[in-house]
Amino acid sequence: MRGKVKIQEIADFAGVSKFAVSRALSGKNGVSERTREMIMKAAGQLGYFKNNEPARFTGELNEHEDMKRSGTIVVLFPNVRYQNRDSVYWGPVFDGVNARLSQRGMDIITLTEPSGEHVFSLLKPEAIQGVITIGSVSTQILLDIKRMNIPVVMIDHSDPALHCDTVFSDNFSCMQELMTKLISKGYRKFQYVGSIKDAPSYFERWLAFRTTLESYQIELNQDPQLIGPDAQDMYLLFSKIKLGELPEVFVCAHDVNARYLIEELNKLQIQVPEQCAVTGYDNTCDNYPILATVNVNKELLGMRAVDQILWRILNPSSSYEKKLIYGDIIIRDAHAHPIASMESVM
Repeated sequence: MRGKVKIQEIADFAGVSKFAVSRALSGKNGVSERTREMIMKAAGQLGYFKNNEPARFTGELNEHEDMKRSGTIVVLFPNVRYQNRDSVYWGPVFDGVNARLSQRGMDIITLTEPSGEHVFSLLKPEAIQGVITIGSVSTQILLDIKRMNIPVVMIDHSDPALHCDTVFSDNFSCMQELMTKLISKGYRKFQYVGSIKDAPSYFERWLAFRTTLESYQIELNQDPQLIGPDAQDMYLLFSKIKLGELPEVFVCAHDVNARYLIEELNKLQIQVPEQCAVTGYDNTCDNYPILATVNVNKELLGMRAVDQILWRILNPSSSYEKKLIYGDIIIRDAHAHPIASMESVM
């Protein structure tokens, strides 16, 4: 059985000094936020946190079920990548969390835009029954949460630094079905658009995109710039690249990407949908010619996270679970796409 991961192993893996690793793991100053994040992720991948994690609370929670249900749940809502209550995606997720907690008679504390090395230092762990995180959360903040030794459920995010229950849209299956429907309509030339390392969900959608093409023996001619870090910002991306041959379909990681892609294509005098199609995911942009998307039940993501945190409070020693919520595939009118009228090949 593997022993504890050593500081030097993490330093070698991350390509930094032992001093930097020590400072990052102890939450001290002396390393940049970018380096700290890199070290935390490296440590998680090597199993440092798993091998060194503190013991979790165990006890007869069933005797205190009424107390647990009347406790407080912290909802962590970091305002990064437009993750806030005004978002057409994240806002409904939060509404689902809030509604279900209200149904269960639980109090809620919402933390937004957390900062500082110990975001929970002012909260009393004994007064908090669990934490629900919405969207991407930094590794450092997750480690702060971990020190509290209370149940955690993450919505649409995972991190090797903190093993816990998660709730996701079924990104792989939904993208796989969307791609299958596009292929059945006769489309053969695709480009994926979106930073695949920006979130676990985007990477899973990319894997489904690629896997589906392979299963139908369709050649993958992916432009790497369209899935790189610059693809977080369509304006930045198109200021740096020159498009080659147009695909028949740009398959975007999400609807917002699709929206800005269409705007940038229009600036280049490329008409959508007349010259190429664009698809999205999440169903958040109605007023754009997006050929297909996946309607995610955003409120349900939040509700099921609450259901899971309440179950976890009563079952602290059970194996962690990843819940997948399936979405509805929406194929809209092809709008004069000549290729879309081809006879189905399936």
